[in-house]
Amino acid sequence: MLDSLIELDRSLLLYLNNLGTPSWDGFWLVVTNKLTFIPLYLVLILLIVIRKRLTFKGIVIFVLTIAGMILFTDQMTNLFKFTFERLRPCAQEGVLEYIRQGECWGYGFFSGHSSNSMATAIFTGLMLRPFYKNLIYFMIVWSVVVAYSRIYLGLHYPLDIICGLTFGAVAGYLFYKVFKRLQTFFLKVQ
Repeated sequence: MLDSLIELDRSLLLYLNNLGTPSWDGFWLVVTNKLTFIPLYLVLILLIVIRKRLTFKGIVIFVLTIAGMILFTDQMTNLFKFTFERLRPCAQEGVLEYIRQGECWGYGFFSGHSSNSMATAIFTGLMLRPFYKNLIYFMIVWSVVVAYSRIYLGLHYPLDIICGLTFGAVAGYLFYKVFKRLQTFFLKVQ
C-alpha cells in the first residue's frame, strides 16, 4: 500500500513537473522566493491593524500571535523533515534525471513553503473576513500557487505539498483562535 502511494506520488510529480517550460522558469523562481511576497504581508498586516482598529496592546498581541504561528509552522515542518528524512525529488536518483529542478538541499516531507503560506492564508483570511468576505479564497489560491512552485522546481513531491497545505490550514485556524482568545483575555473584547 505504501509503495503504491509513493509510486503514485512520484508519477504525479514527474507529470506536473514536466508541464513546465524554460520560458516559465523565471516566473516560478520568483513565486517560490520567500522575499517576493513581503509587500503582500505588509499590506495584510496593515489592513488587519486598521480594519480591526487594534490598539497598541492589540497590535502587540497580533504581532506575537503571528510570530508564534510562523515559529510553530516552521519548527513543526523541520521536526517532520528530520523525523521522516524523505529526500527531495531533486536529490533522489531515478527521479532527478527526469525533472526540472531548482537548488536542492535537505529533506522534503513536508513542505515548509506550503505550510507557511497556507497558515498565512487562513489566518489573514479569517481575520479580514468581516471586511473582505472573499479574500480568504484569493489567499488560498495564492497559497496553492506558492505550493505548486515547489513541484515545478522539483523540490517537493505532491504528497509533501498536500501535507504541508493541510498542516498550514490547521495551524492558521488554530492561531486565529489563539489570537481571539488572547484578545478577549487581555483586552476584554467580545
